Amino acid sequence: MPSPTFVFSAIVATLYGAAFHLVSGGDARRLALFLLASWLGFALGHSVGEVLGVTLLDIGPLHMLSATAGAWLALVVARVLTR
Repeated sequence: MPSPTFVFSAIVATLYGAAFHLVSGGDARRLALFLLASWLGFALGHSVGEVLGVTLLDIGPLHMLSATAGAWLALVVARVLTR
């Protein structure tokens, strides 16, 4: 059974990827790319927040600020690289 933190993280990262796709447009392949980029960026951002000790906007053990920044940075990079 996955932990509540993992489920919440997956839902938030999926919403970020879907919202980015809604704004920027594209086909189903681009949606899949944005979802993958958002998931990876969210996980990497959380990990960076853990290593650096960022405690701003933490939700339980989740470093929400750094995870959100990582997800959006990954989404922008994916968008720029697929232009």
